[in-house]
Amino acid sequence: MAVDSVLTSPLGPPACEKDAKALQFIEEMTRNADAVQERVLAEILSRNSQTEYLQRFGLNGATDRETFKSKVPVVTYEDLQPEIQRIANGDRSPILSSHPISEFLTSSGTSAGERKLMPTIKEELDRRQLLYSLLMPVMNLYVPGLNKGKGLYFMFVKSETKTPGGLVARPVLTSYYKSEHFRTRAYDPYNVYTSPNEAILCPDSFQSMYTQMLCGLYEREQVLRLGAIFASGLLRAIRFLQLHWPQLSNDIRTGILSPHVTDPAICECMTRVMRPDPELADFIARECSKENWEGIITRIWPGTKYLDVIVTGAMAQYIPTLDYYSGGLPMACTMYASSECYFGLNLNPMCKPSEVSYTIMPNMGYFEFLPHDQNSDGFTRDSPPRLVDLVDVEVGKEYELVITTYAGLCRYRVGDILRVTGFHNSAPQFHFVRRKNVLLSIDSDKTDEAELQGAVENASKLLTQFNTSVVEYTSYADANTIPGHYVIYWELLMRDPSNSPSKEVLDQCCLAMEESLNSVYRQGRVECNSIGPLEIRVVKSGTFEELMDYAISRGASINQYKVPRCVSFAPIMELLDSRVVSSHFSPSLPRWTPERKC
Repeated sequence: MAVDSVLTSPLGPPACEKDAKALQFIEEMTRNADAVQERVLAEILSRNSQTEYLQRFGLNGATDRETFKSKVPVVTYEDLQPEIQRIANGDRSPILSSHPISEFLTSSGTSAGERKLMPTIKEELDRRQLLYSLLMPVMNLYVPGLNKGKGLYFMFVKSETKTPGGLVARPVLTSYYKSEHFRTRAYDPYNVYTSPNEAILCPDSFQSMYTQMLCGLYEREQVLRLGAIFASGLLRAIRFLQLHWPQLSNDIRTGILSPHVTDPAICECMTRVMRPDPELADFIARECSKENWEGIITRIWPGTKYLDVIVTGAMAQYIPTLDYYSGGLPMACTMYASSECYFGLNLNPMCKPSEVSYTIMPNMGYFEFLPHDQNSDGFTRDSPPRLVDLVDVEVGKEYELVITTYAGLCRYRVGDILRVTGFHNSAPQFHFVRRKNVLLSIDSDKTDEAELQGAVENASKLLTQFNTSVVEYTSYADANTIPGHYVIYWELLMRDPSNSPSKEVLDQCCLAMEESLNSVYRQGRVECNSIGPLEIRVVKSGTFEELMDYAISRGASINQYKVPRCVSFAPIMELLDSRVVSSHFSPSLPRWTPERKC
């Protein structure tokens, strides 16, 4: 089938025949979203009809939506934990899935302090690979010539663990990178990486990062895109370059790999990469030794057309720092996925980060949506909750995502809050709003992640005139003072130390944060006196790098690590407090209009 024989989709003309097929598939799936969803649910219910979980609800082989919705309850991880634990302990009977559970995918979320274990089956790798195969055909519509160079992506695995029953438990990306799908992937000129598999698969994060950065420097002229899973991961790579460029440039100058890299597989593969290049070494040393690192990405990798990173949700705070280091390159958020299920992709990947919307692919699982009501306790007061089908969501409304997967999760609340922004054909497009959670509470106040992030963003505007931005932050509710108060740790990037913000300005940042918080918080501050003045503690540069290193040393995945927006673990608190350089408090009470008595 020739490219020009394929109907050009509304997405645009394809770059090649392979892209044409992928774009046509997207069009078919989204045009028939409801029919695809009906088929997916019937497949899941039919194949899992004899599982212990579905048997308990008396479906009696029914595969229609109405019976499914009337009999199967909406659940959380805690509801399924007994079944998941049985599987983890070695029970091989068909508890959740008729297909054998092949491994557990460890979620970045936790339950009772432990990482969540998401059961999966082998064929899910095919489903994930299918979604990956759609990303570049879409990107090629917006950025031409990506087959003429390479991608510098910082990808990492974590050493896996085993459950008592012998099943592997590992992060979803580790599962993918170690799979045959990734390791023996066919050559694709649109998807060539500078990082060798040996470096990606090395469990030592230092050696992996060092090798990937070294290969990226050697091939700097061929790099057309830089990426990591999260924006924080790409910034970690830039920080790594800041710390280790002398050794990296020395390796390039001599053509000899650093003795700190000892992994046998890496050492063997790097014999094909290493070569003396004094000119390149001089260039790297010249650029990296400069005090000003603004635009360092495009200075080192001049052909870079965009950054491929997630900058939605809590990652949005990294946008100014990425802008600084990249010289304002576009940031592409290409797909929406989790350990539980892969969901969809961004059909307009070069849009502004604030405008990112993901189109749900209806073949990935069965999707329902729980209406989210900001004016109540979080959800509409229907009892039982009335869920909305994929094609029936309404533009402008927010919902919590509920999924039913081939691996056996049924009507599972993911905890993601999404806002409908529009439709592509009959498939809705969603903006990721936040994770459904509460971060801070002193009294009756409840502050969630999105609200805290908004307060930080508003307060940081006061720093703009000083060419200073908030690089990273976290928080905790300090109940040791009377009354208790919010403590926010800030790490700042001061581009002009001679014009740094004063104590008075940082005090005003505290007040600006309080002004941005909800009315219950402000009432506690003003009328009830149940909450003390908000405190900002400025920490030394590099503190959050140390925090990440500590988390990784305790078993966190470098791929999935996100700075916790609220901390309570004593060693982490001690680390943060030992790095504080100044403390600031709100100088006055925030505005509040009386509404009710405490």
